[in-house]
Amino acid sequence: MAYEKINSKVVKVALGQPVIARRGAMLAYKGTVNFVPHGVPGAGGGMGGLGGAMGGFGGLAGQLVQRAAGEHEAMMQAVGSGEVWYGFRGAHVTVLELAGQQLQVEADRLLVHDSSLQSSTVQIGGGGIRGAVSGLASGQGMFTTQLSGNGSVAVLSHGGTIAIQVDPSKQVAVDPQAYVAALGQLTVEVGAKLGWRDAVGKGSGEAVQLKVSGSGTVLVQASEQKL
Repeated sequence: MAYEKINSKVVKVALGQPVIARRGAMLAYKGTVNFVPHGVPGAGGGMGGLGGAMGGFGGLAGQLVQRAAGEHEAMMQAVGSGEVWYGFRGAHVTVLELAGQQLQVEADRLLVHDSSLQSSTVQIGGGGIRGAVSGLASGQGMFTTQLSGNGSVAVLSHGGTIAIQVDPSKQVAVDPQAYVAALGQLTVEVGAKLGWRDAVGKGSGEAVQLKVSGSGTVLVQASEQKL
C-alpha cells in the first residue's frame, strides 16, 4: 500500500503518481519531491454534479464555483519520487482504498488523496430547494465533495472513526457533527424534527440528523467536534 499509517495521526505516502494534500499538512519528506499549489481538489477532474447543475464550469470558473459553494480548501500537489509524511493539527487519520466506489466527504476532512481520483462538488440530498435548506439547517452546508475512481485517500477526524455498514433494508441516522464521510452507493439527506422545545433551547439536541441510505459504509467520528 502506498499509504502507511505511522500512528493514529500521521500517514506516510510513498510517491509514485502525484498526490494532492491539504496545504500545511506536509510534516516531512525524503527524496526528490516538489510541492506545487493545486487550486481546488481535483480541479482537473471536472465539476461533476455541481458543474452539471449550474450549466457546466471548468478551469477557473469551476474553481470559483467551488469556492462559492464553501467546498474549498487550499491544496498542494506533491510530485516526484520519495516519501512524504502528512498530518494536520493532531487530528486522527483514516485511510481508505477506493476501488471504483464513490466517497462523499467534506472538503475540510480531506488530508491527502491520489491525483488519479476524480473530484467533483455535489449538492447534498440530491439537490433542490429542500436539500439546500436542510443542508444549511444541519450545519453541513449545501454541497459536499465527491471523489470517485481507483486510488487511496486519507481523511481527518476527531478521535478516530468507526465504520457502520449500510444496506438497503435499513437506513442509518448520524449526528451531523459526528459525520465524516460516506463510501459507496449512498444517499445522504438531512432529517429534522424541530419542535417548540427546540425553538426555546430546551430540546434534546438531536433534532437534526443525517439519514444515510443505500449500500456502503458511513464513517462516524468519536466526537461531535468539527474540524
